Amino acid sequence: MLPVDATLTALLVEDDARLAALTREYLEGHGVVVTVASDGRRGLSEALSRRHDVVLLDLMLPEMPGLEVCRELRARSDVPVIVLTARGEEADRVMGLELGADDYLAKPFSPRELLARMRAVVRRARGRAGPSLEVVRVGELTVEPASRRATYQGRDVSLTGYEFAILKALAERAGRVLSREQLMEMAKGSAEESFDRSVDVHVSRLRQKLGDDPKHPRLIKTVRGAGYLLAADA
Repeated sequence: MLPVDATLTALLVEDDARLAALTREYLEGHGVVVTVASDGRRGLSEALSRRHDVVLLDLMLPEMPGLEVCRELRARSDVPVIVLTARGEEADRVMGLELGADDYLAKPFSPRELLARMRAVVRRARGRAGPSLEVVRVGELTVEPASRRATYQGRDVSLTGYEFAILKALAERAGRVLSREQLMEMAKGSAEESFDRSVDVHVSRLRQKLGDDPKHPRLIKTVRGAGYLLAADA
């Protein structure tokens, strides 16, 4: 867990004034410093002008849709993003993840769960997703949990917190098959409210960033009906 005296800063991009006020009140009551933006353009501007520990992003926003905000933000910042949406369809959740969101939460949500998820994505972003902080080397891949840094073939690989957590889990168990459920638990701390395809999306993005051929991957291999493994020789 984060230290009890660790102060989180959050940007809440939400056009529902009542929901924003209630969410802000709960989070501030638990030591979170919250900034609220009521439309997409203001939210993007605020996210890029000041550093926040996490961005809470609604999808249905005036001025600029949440998915577009997420796309622009991810192209210019590595700040963790949690998508908040009234849309329950899997396709919408997958789209948010594909655009770079670290997690999602469907409305109506529990403020307590939101706070737990915020702490989880911040832990991953700060390199404290798990107990092991030892550098992991597999072939030409190096994973450094303490600094949340990954390099492959001598080049830095820019990853979101969730992507890094999945890569770390695979690297620590190179050559071993991990199921989607195991990866969800290792990356999020719990499989609750997750769904199998979210792992597929993150693995697909990992392959792209590592330069792995998605049709014939050499690094992260799919084991049909079982899950994924990182090749021991990477």
